Amino acid sequence: MNGLRVVPAFRHGRERIYVCRPDGDNVAWYDRETGRVNLLDEDRGDDVLAALKPFLTGPVTVGPPPVPTPAELARLTLHPDDDLAPNRPGEALLVALDRDPGPAHRLRPDPRRRALTAEQTVGEALDRLEGAGWHTLHSVPLPGGDRIHHLLIGPGGLFAVHALYARKSRVLVADPMVTVGRREPEPVLRHLRACADRASYALTAEVHPVLALAGPADLTLTTAPRGVRVLQDPSLPTLAHAGAVLKPADVEALHAMARDRGTWGRV
Repeated sequence: MNGLRVVPAFRHGRERIYVCRPDGDNVAWYDRETGRVNLLDEDRGDDVLAALKPFLTGPVTVGPPPVPTPAELARLTLHPDDDLAPNRPGEALLVALDRDPGPAHRLRPDPRRRALTAEQTVGEALDRLEGAGWHTLHSVPLPGGDRIHHLLIGPGGLFAVHALYARKSRVLVADPMVTVGRREPEPVLRHLRACADRASYALTAEVHPVLALAGPADLTLTTAPRGVRVLQDPSLPTLAHAGAVLKPADVEALHAMARDRGTWGRV
């Protein structure tokens, strides 16, 4: 026996298996997702691997912990109240409905709930891109009460995604106006471009506007909207098919900047 004990734990949503001395001090940890054993005491490498042997699921890399990148350091020093990454899809609407749910009986459905359904549908589709090197931030607040529904950051660039409820409706896009069903046309594309421009200014990187329609029955484009992609929610994964324009380090740095609430205070 080498006196080491193994303690499984979860940190930041990821399983880690720690190897500790009898006094509780860590000497190493095993990250199954990356297949890496991080040694804090290099002299005990053989003892650590012997203790971890029943837990190893394949080939592993053994070495000292990697040096944190500037993006990781920025994330670690960010105050929880200023971190936008934990926001759920439709976070702002969820908070608003919790504070003021409205009357129990309405003649017409609360439009906020339809908007929430759209943001949740689109947000969940974007969140599924996470494992492919993409990050999504939801309900990014902008001064003046505006917000970006979803900000997608990944190898193919940055996208400001506006979710619009259109289930079982005809949607007519006549730049800059968008008409859903029998509702009055609204200048949705003009507002979306403005939000994308503000995001570009805040992040000093080009942000592309995307209009995401949640469940439309029929879509008509009178002309191709200038600089705006219009997608139905099942087609949102195609955003990840764009050619790589950002390196992984750039993606992480932009994500670290974008998740900081303070980044958006002056746009």
